[in-house]
Amino acid sequence: MNKVNITDIKSLLSSKKKIIIVPHKNPDGDAIGSTLGLYHYLCQLNHDVKVISPNEYPHFLKWMPGENSILKYDTQTEVCSTLTQDTDIIFTLDFNALHRAGNMESILSKSEAIKIMIDHHQAPDPYPNFTYSDVSMSSTCEMVYNFIDMLGDNELINPDVATCLYAGIMTDTGSFRFPCTTSKTHRIIADLIDKGAKNSEIHNNIYDTNSYQKLQLLGCALSNLKVLPEYKTAYITLSQDELNKFDYKKGDTEGIVNYGLSLNNIVLAAIFIEDKQEGIIKISLRSKGDFSVNDMSRSYFNGGGHINAAGGRSESTLEETVEKFISILPSYNNALNNE
Repeated sequence: MNKVNITDIKSLLSSKKKIIIVPHKNPDGDAIGSTLGLYHYLCQLNHDVKVISPNEYPHFLKWMPGENSILKYDTQTEVCSTLTQDTDIIFTLDFNALHRAGNMESILSKSEAIKIMIDHHQAPDPYPNFTYSDVSMSSTCEMVYNFIDMLGDNELINPDVATCLYAGIMTDTGSFRFPCTTSKTHRIIADLIDKGAKNSEIHNNIYDTNSYQKLQLLGCALSNLKVLPEYKTAYITLSQDELNKFDYKKGDTEGIVNYGLSLNNIVLAAIFIEDKQEGIIKISLRSKGDFSVNDMSRSYFNGGGHINAAGGRSESTLEETVEKFISILPSYNNALNNE
């Protein structure tokens, strides 16, 4: 984002505005952390701010300051529609194509409000009036920190802002172990701690809230783990019956794909999760090195993301989706075995 954009946005925010902040459908820690971090900042500027999530999110994100103010479009459609139609500015965070907002796509595309995108995924769509897009960033939360800093308001990063941004950076960097974690990321994290983020409490709130059923589901997933050593690939499947057996709750499968990637000599890992309610197979892909799961997901599974982390979907059966995945691996043989 250049200085002209920042000057224009600072002018835009200099008087009270009605503002909506929207994360992507099925929001994760970075999506909720960035929207709430921005929410707490804008509230200090005396704007009328609402966060509208397209749908529900995992219980381990519900401790964040301000979380109880988030509206859910799928269950509060009428009030959310009214607010979206009668707003001055819409911030879209942690996604860069309106279809990623699920059922909110239509109302967002029709809105005449000024749109501001803050996102770190590849190939952004040109819908916003202002775009802050940087694929080198660890997370959208890191970008929100930079956005506030570019506006000259670093001193407004209070404990609530700091807590939300810390949570999103921590989750999107895999607790600071993914390659996207830079020295600047750590400097930002240090500043957030200085500004009131309690790192150990945040970690415990997100990662140490497992139910017995969630751990049983993890055990089931690991028992389904398959390895294709000739392609340095591992994959996991979870059927709807298996999810039901262990009383699946949203977020219970978060991070399971990384177990496959943790195996020796594995470059590519995938998890395929059946969702009969939506009639799809949800796919998460992870990789090491320069192997791009973003390209694979965009080419074959109607998705996308980052080089080393991407998501997709399939409308075929679970078995057919896995067969398709295995069938395309020979075309990536050189790339996988050269890592």
